[in-house]
Amino acid sequence: MALTLSDADRARLDGAEGEALQFATEVVVRAAGIMGAPHLIDAGFAHIDACHYYGRAHLDFARFFTTRGARFRIPAWTNTIPVSLLAPDPRAGVEPEAQAEARELARLYAELGCRTVWTCAPYQLPGGPGLGDQIVVGESNAVAYYNSTVGARSNKYGDFLDVCCGLTGRVPYAGLHTDEGRRAQVRFDIAGLPEALRRTELFCHVLGHLMGPLAGDRVPVITGLSADTPADSLKAIAAAGAASGGIAMFHAVGVTPEAPSLEAACGGEPEEIVAVTPQMLVAARDSLSSAADGPVSMVALGTPHFSLTEFERAAALIDGRKVADGVSLTITTNRFVAELAAAKGYRAVLEKARAEILVDTCTYFAPAVRAARGRVITNSAKWAYYAPGMLPVEVAFGALEDCIETAVRGEVTRGGAIWADEAWGLG
Repeated sequence: MALTLSDADRARLDGAEGEALQFATEVVVRAAGIMGAPHLIDAGFAHIDACHYYGRAHLDFARFFTTRGARFRIPAWTNTIPVSLLAPDPRAGVEPEAQAEARELARLYAELGCRTVWTCAPYQLPGGPGLGDQIVVGESNAVAYYNSTVGARSNKYGDFLDVCCGLTGRVPYAGLHTDEGRRAQVRFDIAGLPEALRRTELFCHVLGHLMGPLAGDRVPVITGLSADTPADSLKAIAAAGAASGGIAMFHAVGVTPEAPSLEAACGGEPEEIVAVTPQMLVAARDSLSSAADGPVSMVALGTPHFSLTEFERAAALIDGRKVADGVSLTITTNRFVAELAAAKGYRAVLEKARAEILVDTCTYFAPAVRAARGRVITNSAKWAYYAPGMLPVEVAFGALEDCIETAVRGEVTRGGAIWADEAWGLG
C-alpha cells in the first residue's frame, strides 16, 4: 500500500525542522511502510521504553537528539530504569560505569522533555490518556493495559521507534490504531469455572499466562469475567498475557470499555473459541513455579509496579509482624504511588516489618538485586515467567497472601481455599 504523507510530514522528511526531526521522521515512515499503513496520524501521548539502559547504543541514540536540540512534541513519560535514582544502588555486581551510564541516560531523557515518572505502570498516575486517544507505548504490560482497560490506542512500539514517534508526534495508522485491528479473533470462555475463583487476582494472573501463547498475535476476548473485576486483576491479565505470548490488547465482555457485548468486541463471530478448563488452568498455574517448597531468600512484589490498593492489602496482612531474618521483602512501585502509600500509613507499616520499598526500577532486571538469588516467591505471573531466564533464581508462584506469609515464616507457604482442587473446579 502506498504511504500518503501530509505536507508537514514531507517538510520534516526534507529537513525543514532540522536533522534530528528529519531522522526521526525517516524512522517513522520506514516503520509505516513495513506495517502497511496508508498514512500517519497524530498521537497525543508517549510512554518511552528507550530510557531503560541496555548499553552504549542507548546513550548514543539519546545524545544524537539532545545535541541537536530535539524535544518531545507530545507529553512523554518514562518507563523504569535499571537503577533507583532515590536510593543507593541495590544491585549486586554492577560495574560503576554501567551505573553511571544508566543515570546519564535518565538525565538525557529528562533533557528531551520527558516527565520522569520511571514506572512500568503509567496508568496508575493521573493525567494520562483516555478512551480513544492515539498514543505511543513500548512497555508490554502498559500497551496491553492502555488498549484493553483504558481504551486508548497503541501498537507495541520497540525502543527507538517509540522515541521517534514521540518526537514527531506521528504514528503509522495501522494495527491497534484502527477499528479493524482491535476486533477480537479468539474467545476465551471462562463461564464454566467456579465464580469464586474467577474473582481472585491469582486467577487473573494464571488466565493471562494461559491466554498468551494460545492467542498468539491475535486479539482475545474473555467471556465470564465478573463485571466488577478490579484494576489490579486487569493489570495481572495484561502483564501475564503480554509476557507469555505478546498480547497487546484483550477484551473482557461487560468489563472493558470496547466490549459491552461479544458482538461489539468481535464485530462478528470469533474465529476460534477456547473453553478454558480447570485442567488447563492448573497446568498453567503450576508452570509458573520452578522451585520446590523450602526456605526463600526473597519475596518479589510489584511487577508491574505495586498499586495503592495492593499496598493497602499488603500492609493489612503484615501489620504487627516482621519479615524473617535472612529474607528480603522487596516491593517495587512508582514515586507517585509510594507517596500515596506513605500518606495513608501503609508504607510505614511495611517498613516497620522490614520490607524494602524500591522506586524507579524492577527486581527482575539483570544484574539482580542482591537478594534475588536462590528461591524467590512472587505473586506476579510476569515476574515468575521472566526471572528464571534473567537471574540466578528458582521461582515459587503464589497469591499476595502467600507471599506475605512466606516473608514472615521464611519459607514457601501457600494456604487458603484457593489452593484446593475444588476451588479450581477439580475433584
